[in-house]
Amino acid sequence: MSDVADRIRKVTVETLKVDPGRITDDSRFVEDLGAESIQSVELVAAFEEEFDIEMDEEAALGVKTFGTAVEFISAMLSA
Repeated sequence: MSDVADRIRKVTVETLKVDPGRITDDSRFVEDLGAESIQSVELVAAFEEEFDIEMDEEAALGVKTFGTAVEFISAMLSA
């Protein structure tokens, strides 16, 4: 697994207080990992801080799964 995915997993575990073993590429932040709307905003902020990036909040909140988050942030980092 990539460094980006490892870091996203770490942030997700810390923010949502979930077992890392529950997180797969297909895990949905809300339905599978129990993120509530305020936690979704906290996740976006935590990802921005972890990667020192600024994400478009609307686009970032449209990211629904762990795997999509990895793709989204990887694309931002390589842009």
